[in-house]
Amino acid sequence: MSASSRILIFTGDGKGKTTAALGMAFRAAGHGIRTCVIQFIKADAKVGELLVLPKFQLIEIIQTGLGFLPKPTDPAWLRHQAAAEAGLRKAQEALADTRFGLVILDEVCLAVARGLLKEDAVIAAVRQARADSRVVLTGRGATAGLIAMADTVTEMQCVKHGMQSGISAQEGVEL
Repeated sequence: MSASSRILIFTGDGKGKTTAALGMAFRAAGHGIRTCVIQFIKADAKVGELLVLPKFQLIEIIQTGLGFLPKPTDPAWLRHQAAAEAGLRKAQEALADTRFGLVILDEVCLAVARGLLKEDAVIAAVRQARADSRVVLTGRGATAGLIAMADTVTEMQCVKHGMQSGISAQEGVEL
């Protein structure tokens, strides 16, 4: 990858990782840069970022996840793992596609941390990105190898969260 490539990570236990990445997608769209977002883990078609997409032709979101992760001993684990691997293949396609100047791998750090994807496979995929690309990885638990690969890493820290006080997920905030 050339010096003009960028790899950013938004990680940590705080809220806002996906929101920060989507903010970059909107910023890129303002410059005419097309974005592809691959959402690992997530599977809710009613989240705000999907509902607004018809208004933004420069942003494409593909959900490859199956929702909340079961324990690795649960029989459903293998389906989640296969979905994550399919998401990584989609990510490789997007990273090679000249239409996309920004590729966001949403929740891929969590997919690696929880063992759905191998760290070295994700690193290899990102390293194959075009020289003029921008790549953002999000999710809790970014591993040492992912952090070492990135040129910018931000860790969101949860100081307080409404859900701890019994506030349900709300449209426009968590959904």
